[in-house]
Amino acid sequence: MSAQEMTKRRRCIQPLSEIREEDHKVVIRIEMPGVSKKDLDIQVENDRLKINASRSGKQPEGTYLVRERSCADYEKVFTIDETIDRDSIEAVMNNGVLELRLQFKKEVQPRRIEIKGS
Repeated sequence: MSAQEMTKRRRCIQPLSEIREEDHKVVIRIEMPGVSKKDLDIQVENDRLKINASRSGKQPEGTYLVRERSCADYEKVFTIDETIDRDSIEAVMNNGVLELRLQFKKEVQPRRIEIKGS
C-alpha cells in the first residue's frame, strides 16, 4: 500500500462496550460519540453481529496545538450463539450510546413449572 493510500484510509477504532443479561435478553451498550443513527450499519450474518459506523466531521483549517479527537470509523463484532433469536434484535441510539437488545429464543427462556396434585 502506498503512502498516499494510507493517508486516505480512515482510522478504525473499537468502541467501548458492556454486555449484561436482564429479563431474558442480552443487552449490549456501545459508546459511539459523534455518531448518528444514519451513520450506523448493523448486520447479523450467521453467528456474527457486526456494527460499523462513521463519525464524520469537517476538518477545520489551521494548525493544531493539541488534537485528541479525530474522524474515525467504528467497528465492533460480537459472536452470538444459537440461543439468540436473530429476528428479534432491536437497536436504539441515544446520546452517542448504541443499545442492542438480543432476545433469547423462546425454548431457551426459563419457565416456571406448575406443580399439580395436593
